[in-house]
Amino acid sequence: MKLLSLIPVVIALASASSALADGDAIAGAAVFKRCGACHTATAPANRVGPSLMGVVGRPVASVPDYSYSPAMRAFGADGKVWDEALLRKYLPAPQFLVKGTRMTFPGLKSDKDLDNVIAYLKNPAAAQ
Repeated sequence: MKLLSLIPVVIALASASSALADGDAIAGAAVFKRCGACHTATAPANRVGPSLMGVVGRPVASVPDYSYSPAMRAFGADGKVWDEALLRKYLPAPQFLVKGTRMTFPGLKSDKDLDNVIAYLKNPAAAQ
């Protein structure tokens, strides 16, 4: 009986923690400055790395006018899509997840930074 009374508490805690994971696009714009030397999120122009404009929901290695590394093309060959879950796996250690990638970024180690930069990538205009 006690176990059944704990279920609503667990559900409430789980929903509260997922609400906290939404991130802040304005704070994410500040985090994205670490990425800005190689990427843009507000224009379709490629730099050293591909444009990240519209990256959330986009297939991996799919910007048509960007020359991806063989490792990144192989990583996306099975149809992976840059969703929040995949970004959370990739951004803390890009070279670990995609062996042989040309991306030299050491990664984002903070969950808060991940939440915020993903919020920014989902909607860069929200940071204006």
